Amino acid sequence: MEKIPMRDGYGKALLELCAEEDSKVMVLDADVAKSTRTVWIREKYPDKFLDMGISEQDMVGTAAGLALSGMVPFCSTYCVFLAGRAWDQIRTTVCYNNLNVKFGGAHAGISVGPDGATHQALEDTAITRVLPNMTVVVPCDAEETRKATLAVAKVNGPCFLRFGREAVPVVTDESTPFELGKARIVKDGTDVTVFANGAMVYEACNAAEKLAEQGISVRIYDLHTVKPLDVETVVRAAKETGAVVTAEEHQIYGGMGSAVAECLALNCPVPMEMVAVNDSFGQSGQPQELMDHYGLNAAGIEEKILKAISRK
Repeated sequence: MEKIPMRDGYGKALLELCAEEDSKVMVLDADVAKSTRTVWIREKYPDKFLDMGISEQDMVGTAAGLALSGMVPFCSTYCVFLAGRAWDQIRTTVCYNNLNVKFGGAHAGISVGPDGATHQALEDTAITRVLPNMTVVVPCDAEETRKATLAVAKVNGPCFLRFGREAVPVVTDESTPFELGKARIVKDGTDVTVFANGAMVYEACNAAEKLAEQGISVRIYDLHTVKPLDVETVVRAAKETGAVVTAEEHQIYGGMGSAVAECLALNCPVPMEMVAVNDSFGQSGQPQELMDHYGLNAAGIEEKILKAISRK
């Protein structure tokens, strides 16, 4: 299966948006354009690109001004610095005023690898989804990242996209449906439902294949939109399968798993397990080594599926 970095999908979508007639898109970057792929915009559409230097707060403030002037700005940098350093500007300047600013949080998750804990964004979903007016999207591969970027450009309001650095298997194609706020069914099943996003969608599919050999039927959803959550699908799946597992490359607290748990606690309590980083910071290492160390793989999902089913 072909592997492509999700950031490639982000860059391709920005090229498409900048190429549109009368495009109002502006791309801002915090001195990491090669890493975020916004260098493609700088090279082809230099009048659509602003390098703000290593100044994330200024980048968000500038984007807010551009939005007030009718432009559609995309702020791009490492996820940990975008969601972390500029959180006050995102909260008070952008979200409080419901400004039409888009955020591209690259290099998210533990799979950043050797850069270590300081660069591994594991809290960003939690601190962005809590903000009023914010849409939060975690696509599963390069093609879905492209579609998500194009989709948020059409939303009037703040949107946060989260994607990793490493090349990951491409599990969707041009014909695969994508709709903001609507979970995409990947595989049907009757014994348990797995809600996954990001790189964990591929791992969930591998876990389901292995468990099928034991006669266990796993339903999988790509829950790319964490906010607004697809409450209808989450509740229906819980009622029909009677057990739920969530899988994400994020802290166990406050992320997609917490959003699903909140939904089920209010609407349909069922046995539930979470696959995520268990309340710890990351460390330096090769990406796959780290994913395996923290249980963010098919084996980790299998374990939690069996546990959830045993509690039915």
